[in-house]
Amino acid sequence: MTALTAQEIASRLAALTGWQIEEGELTRTFSFKDFLAALAFVNRVGEQAEKAGHHPDIDIRYNRVRLGLVTHDAGGLTAKDFDLATVIDRLL
Repeated sequence: MTALTAQEIASRLAALTGWQIEEGELTRTFSFKDFLAALAFVNRVGEQAEKAGHHPDIDIRYNRVRLGLVTHDAGGLTAKDFDLATVIDRLL
């Protein structure tokens, strides 16, 4: 898998809601009613990540979950990152 160009990243990012690029990662922070709801979401993300064979960095802070996607072995963002972001958005 090869890293996307800046133009490809901008195009794919425009198709997503709430996601942004931070320090080379595709990121989004989600807020939930409480800690248990945040954990349930993380578990659903984990199931989809396993199916995709692509795993986000996950940071849980009480009712907030920050996800970071990057394809380390490609040295940047790839279609895998944007595809998983789309799947994650469908979990909401």
